[in-house]
Amino acid sequence: MSTKTDQEVIEKILFSYQDALNASSTEKVLPLYTRDGQFLPTGAPAATGKIELTASYDKVFKTIRLNIKFHIEEIVVSGNLAFARTNSQGTNLVHATGKTSPEENRELFVFFKEDGQWKISRYMFNKSK
Repeated sequence: MSTKTDQEVIEKILFSYQDALNASSTEKVLPLYTRDGQFLPTGAPAATGKIELTASYDKVFKTIRLNIKFHIEEIVVSGNLAFARTNSQGTNLVHATGKTSPEENRELFVFFKEDGQWKISRYMFNKSK
């Protein structure tokens, strides 16, 4: 069973993550993840833990600049585990070409309460269209 407070905290984390992506800030992304957090991007290897997460997000941000907005579809909390399903729309700018194109994804976040605080444990996304 979830409490309103847990859902509100997770919602805040989701929007902090959105803001970190839009700022192209690995430094803002990392504290949102658990120590063994995993980023599972489409078409790229999984990144596990702070060192791999740092390398993966640095690569993403060197390649593209996102300008997206998350829309939360659901948040479900059960004990120390939770998940959120979102979709996002916006644009991405490819640094190498200077070309901007639409960006639209479906996202699945798994959260774990680590040291009493909700953090992203697993994050996966895929293209909506």
